[in-house]
Amino acid sequence: MHAEQPLWVPGPEILAHSPMAEFIAWSSKRFGRTFADYDAFHAWSVAERGDFWTAVWEHCGVIGERGATALVNGDRMLDARFFPDAKLNFAENLLRETGDGDALVFRGEDKVEYRLSWDELRALVSRLQQALKAQGIGPGDRVAAMMPNMPETIALMLATASIGAIWSSCSPDFGEQGVLDRFGQITPKLFIACDGYWYNGKGQDVDVKVRAVSKALGVPALIVPYAGDSAALAASIEGGATLADFIAPFAATTLTFERLPFSHPLYVLFSSGTTGVPKCIVHSAGGTLLQHLKEHRFHCSLRRGEKLFYFTTCGWMMWNWLVSGLAVGATLCLFDGSPFYPDGNVLFDYAAAETFAVFGTSAKYIDAVRKGGFVPANTHDLSTLRLLTSTGSPLSPEGFSFVYEGIKSDVQLASISGGTDIVSCFVLGNPLKPVWRGEIQGPGLGLAIDVWNDEGQSVRGEKGELVCTKAFPSMPVMFWNDPEGAKYRAAYFERFDNVWCHGDFAEWTEHGGIIIHGRSDATLNPGGVRIGTAEIYNQVEQMEEVAEALCIGQDWEDDVRVVLFVRLAAGVALTDDLTKAIKNRIRVGASPRHVPAKVIAVADIPRTKSGKIVELAVRDVVHGRPVKNKEALANPEALDLYAGLDALKN
Repeated sequence: MHAEQPLWVPGPEILAHSPMAEFIAWSSKRFGRTFADYDAFHAWSVAERGDFWTAVWEHCGVIGERGATALVNGDRMLDARFFPDAKLNFAENLLRETGDGDALVFRGEDKVEYRLSWDELRALVSRLQQALKAQGIGPGDRVAAMMPNMPETIALMLATASIGAIWSSCSPDFGEQGVLDRFGQITPKLFIACDGYWYNGKGQDVDVKVRAVSKALGVPALIVPYAGDSAALAASIEGGATLADFIAPFAATTLTFERLPFSHPLYVLFSSGTTGVPKCIVHSAGGTLLQHLKEHRFHCSLRRGEKLFYFTTCGWMMWNWLVSGLAVGATLCLFDGSPFYPDGNVLFDYAAAETFAVFGTSAKYIDAVRKGGFVPANTHDLSTLRLLTSTGSPLSPEGFSFVYEGIKSDVQLASISGGTDIVSCFVLGNPLKPVWRGEIQGPGLGLAIDVWNDEGQSVRGEKGELVCTKAFPSMPVMFWNDPEGAKYRAAYFERFDNVWCHGDFAEWTEHGGIIIHGRSDATLNPGGVRIGTAEIYNQVEQMEEVAEALCIGQDWEDDVRVVLFVRLAAGVALTDDLTKAIKNRIRVGASPRHVPAKVIAVADIPRTKSGKIVELAVRDVVHGRPVKNKEALANPEALDLYAGLDALKN
């Protein structure tokens, strides 16, 4: 699964002076321990989680009262409590910087561009905080936003968190029902929306949707100006207000922060919802803050004043992850719109102009850049870029190679994986270890990650379930509307007792890294052998004739057969020769068991709003079962392409 040589190796400066190296040395002195290497430090971080998370709190200078106790009931996943006596405020920790340096830089395609300094951000949060309080919003109340990834969205989140209210967001491309399926469950006190947005160079109208959602939720709408007429939209909604009117009565003053328990809810995030109404996953202020500080500061080596970018919408947990970069004093570079408008250079233009240190994106984006023939290494000055991260789906070995050949030869590439469920990563980059082709570098500090077989045994050199065997701070506080915790337990703890089963199909590598083979609930079982769909995609999507693919298992003659759907490149037809070439590529590159029984060309592949293909929804359509929540999809009409196919009847 890897080249003979690593693609990247940390140099002596990184090994000695990176934030991770400094943290290990500091912890060694603080706790009187000697750590031979990173693996020894990781083992300590898992064995002594109370000490480890105390070290993160102290070393990162968390603002708040920590309390005397770091962890209670640490041996019981569902009963464990980190820092049970602590009091803190999430927003206070993100707004520690002052001055006229950039806090936020924004580009909305090629239509809008501006930036906010730390002082300007703090002033806006102060006015918003006062306005929210005047609306009667306080600790535990929900604020729901259907917003682009723009500075006002971050300011609104920070104001919400500063008073102990709970933030939840989605992107404005969600359909009306998709928004209501999410926000309708959490009964917000305020609904925030933009007056339009840009996508692919065109203004997108949201007026009808915003009015309908506001009415259905039974709450007033706060309209943020961006790509439409905010005054007209606000005037058409009972109790509606523009952002300017909302904060007009309030002058910026000294910020106040409501310090609340460590486990106080901060965010409600939503599962993709392709198998039913989305689950409402509640994350804590303390757990989110500590986990993100650890990931940004140590795993990403993020330093004060550096530029952090992630290509994300407000409907994906990577937005929540990105925002936390403020806590280390980084400048956040925000982008909203299409990453291919006017062409595939747009994000690299941004990276060069703003001197990104960290560039985060999806595996699909990297593949699209490669297939589009773009070679940023030859066209852009990316000299400041030291870390490129990829998530959303497994990054193929070819994707790894392309990053080094086509984007930058001396960058650390961190494929990362975790999810909405933990608002962070289980496995991710490590500045002290080499990067091997096709491999995630390793588990995060403080996380007892393993790969188990069906018998609950730890396995090496074979595929199994990704598990976490000990409690960690960014576990959800609860699911909303799940008073007995039944849905929460069923989601993660039904498979193995007292062990978090994440639903990813994974394997350890000989280097101590991890390969994710896709979601285990989408795992194929032809002839009873478990196959990860990512292994098939890694082969077929290398072919120039194939734009993208989706693979399912179809129940057939008391077994399961592999069916591969392909969206072909422009002008390409699925001939017998191409079908043979696809099958042969999979046979040679993966194994004979991976070879699909059927290869079928389709015009489109359904995906969620965050760009993930939806194998389970297609599987349901093929088997004649209803898809419970089409509103979660960016292109639900694509599902019709898979219904009643003659090719699947023999």
